[in-house]
Amino acid sequence: MENTTSLLNLYTLHQTVSSSRPSSPFLQPLQSSSNTSSSLPSPPPADLATSPNASYMAAELVIALLSTIGNLLVCAAVGLDRKLRTVTNYFLVSLAVADVGVGTIAIPCAILTGVGLPRHNLYLCLLMLSVLIMFTQSSIFSLLAVAVERYVAIFMPFRYKAVMTPRNAALVILTTWLLAFLIGLVPLMGWHKTPPDSGYCFFVSVVDMTYMVYFNFFACVLAPLVIMFLIYAQIFVTVKRQVKRIAAEHGGRGEGQTRAAAGMRREMKTATSLFLVLFLFTVCWIPLHTINCFLLLCPRCPVPLELLLTAIILSHANSAVNPFLYAYTMTAFRDAFKAIFTCCRAAGAREALNAAGGDDGERAAARR
Repeated sequence: MENTTSLLNLYTLHQTVSSSRPSSPFLQPLQSSSNTSSSLPSPPPADLATSPNASYMAAELVIALLSTIGNLLVCAAVGLDRKLRTVTNYFLVSLAVADVGVGTIAIPCAILTGVGLPRHNLYLCLLMLSVLIMFTQSSIFSLLAVAVERYVAIFMPFRYKAVMTPRNAALVILTTWLLAFLIGLVPLMGWHKTPPDSGYCFFVSVVDMTYMVYFNFFACVLAPLVIMFLIYAQIFVTVKRQVKRIAAEHGGRGEGQTRAAAGMRREMKTATSLFLVLFLFTVCWIPLHTINCFLLLCPRCPVPLELLLTAIILSHANSAVNPFLYAYTMTAFRDAFKAIFTCCRAAGAREALNAAGGDDGERAAARR
């Protein structure tokens, strides 16, 4: 989400360089910081209003609505169902809170900065853009916490209850949000560009792209993703080996061996579901970061607008997909969602009956 405006602005720059005249007011803040300004055409007037992409904004608003409702449902399910109150799910709630933040705060901020607002207010602009970065980073740290928790559950089962207590989980969640907050506020602390004279709050004209690529992507996104993939690879290999060993040594005989094998299969199923969450996060976000790297290293290389918009929408859609994934792959969440919807329908039916009863009583009183 934090790269939305930067990519659109960079795309406009490429299109303008290859044409004989400027085509968008997004060009102005880019030209003011370009080293090749002498070879570029003159920018449009500073007070020219920007025109947002209506289809893009509509898609963003739909994603924001789905992300907010779906992830609030995840939080409600864990809060209402005692069976879901596990350390793993506490980390998933932290991820859901970050996705709610995407829907309620980050996407509206992305739409505003997409048209250059707020204007002539550098610190508010930086704060809005930093909030976008913070929610993405919190999601990554929540996924990392889930991976580490699964690693402890499988490789240190006898120490799991002592290490992964609800109190320790709360401390980890607090730490992840604090780190995400600090990483997101780095541009506000000074690692940013000199604002353009036009005063538009465009991402690429304010946030230093070296921060986004080398610090944010390579250090804070790519490194945790590599660690998580290695953790899950080790989990899958170890669990598979143990299940095969139990089957070979005991031939499936004995109640204890059967329970052990069933427990390992449950761990494998849980790890597979959580790995799918990580895999979809990677699929949704890596294309956008890859394009960002490409544009930083080759700023004059053309990139199709359709490809950019697809990558942007894909990255934001990741915030809405997790609740559907939980409902599809995790029976406990699916049952909790059904219970919530059943209660809502029952409450609605009771209200309708009460309203109908009240109307009948009023009509009977009127007849008397």
